[in-house]
Amino acid sequence: MYSNMAFASSTLVDHRRRSSSSICIEDQNDSIIALSSEAVNNLYKTELIRQQGPWRTVEQVELATLKYVWWWNHERLHGELDMRTPAEVEQAYYAETETLLSPTG
Repeated sequence: MYSNMAFASSTLVDHRRRSSSSICIEDQNDSIIALSSEAVNNLYKTELIRQQGPWRTVEQVELATLKYVWWWNHERLHGELDMRTPAEVEQAYYAETETLLSPTG
């Protein structure tokens, strides 16, 4: 996923460089954020909405979305995080931060 976003982002930035003599870092960041959001939204639609439908009510979609977001944050193994879940990485980060900030750390 990230390699595709990086390629798309660099392609977009290259195109904008060619079409404009100056490009702002904020424009690059906005492009990366937009591409990241689009990638996540496409995953959501592919993995949940299209595969687990048909949906009869908005409430069904809302409940399924809550479950999907929980899975995304707590169970999904992420290659960029050394095959750990985002929750594990966050927990390790705060444990390390607490250790560094403790008087004995």
